[in-house]
Amino acid sequence: MANREKLRIKSVLKRSRQNIKRNILKSSQRALTRTAVKAVDSAIASGDKQAASEAFKKAEKVLDTMANKKVIHANKASRTKSRLNKKIKSL
Repeated sequence: MANREKLRIKSVLKRSRQNIKRNILKSSQRALTRTAVKAVDSAIASGDKQAASEAFKKAEKVLDTMANKKVIHANKASRTKSRLNKKIKSL
């Protein structure tokens, strides 16, 4: 948002504070999601179907949790899970 010193309306100041806190939280949650997806991708790249399946179960849980928390869109979570599952089945 704009410089906080320039803001005068109380509701805008509060919204600015909330946005900063929420951005910090969601940034770490998005990073957790990306890490889980990368773990599945690396297991797929190594060709280990068993490890990929186990990593997929963990990633699936993370994606669903983040979709429920509105960190990522529900359709994106579903799309990502579908694509990962498709890659695992093709091994």
